Amino acid sequence: MADLITVEDPADPRLRDYTGLTDVELRRKREPAEGLFIAEGEKVIRRAKDAGYEMRSMLLSAKWVDVMRDVIDELPAPVYAVSPDLAERVTGYHVHRGALASMQRKPLPTPDDLLRTARRVVVMESVNDHTNIGAIFRSAAALGMDAVLLSPDCADPLYRRSVKVSMGAVFAVPYARLDSWPKGLDSVREAGFGLLALTPDEKAKTLDEVAPHRMERVALMLGAEGDGLSTQALVAADDWVRIPMAHGVDSLNVGAAAAVAFYAVATGRPTP
Repeated sequence: MADLITVEDPADPRLRDYTGLTDVELRRKREPAEGLFIAEGEKVIRRAKDAGYEMRSMLLSAKWVDVMRDVIDELPAPVYAVSPDLAERVTGYHVHRGALASMQRKPLPTPDDLLRTARRVVVMESVNDHTNIGAIFRSAAALGMDAVLLSPDCADPLYRRSVKVSMGAVFAVPYARLDSWPKGLDSVREAGFGLLALTPDEKAKTLDEVAPHRMERVALMLGAEGDGLSTQALVAADDWVRIPMAHGVDSLNVGAAAAVAFYAVATGRPTP
């Protein structure tokens, strides 16, 4: 059973995992280096726990203690009970969900580990907006994609904003980082995947024309919001695919486009 500890000093060193959560640059460097990430809200905390992540501690406002009682009683990690005002002073923002947990990261699998058994893979290039990362993972989980591969400069899927937007779906879809870009795509092709680059370019074929749901193994490549896929990534692809647009709209937000494309890639195959 965890200890319930009341804390009244925002400078208490036991709360260090939760300090400055709005400082993106600080957290982006610190969290991977220290092997932790922050889960926010009851559902996300439970999903992280159920996915096998070890809890380091929890930070709860008083009204959430009873809600999280079963988790508190089950786990040995310390639980810090604080006022909403103190939580805001520690984290840098109003913690309206009232519950935070510091979780221990797991070692990432290698790309080869994932490619060995996957059939439908998402490949992201330079997607460094945490909201988009979270949205893409949520759609990937919901629509039956098997794994995600990230270029070296993609944002951290376990950053608090990404986890929150995904509603914990980042725990459901395994992911790995490619060591180099675009050279790392060679291993994807060698594993038997057709590389499809999603782009609004007029020269691209529509998803219906390519019919990726009939392909044995598909790796769908997505680029960053605005810039899209780089020239190197487009050259490395086996085919360019696009979503047909109406009313003069030239493109969708990458999160929305990903959801449409995932459905086209995975439809017709059984999902878990």
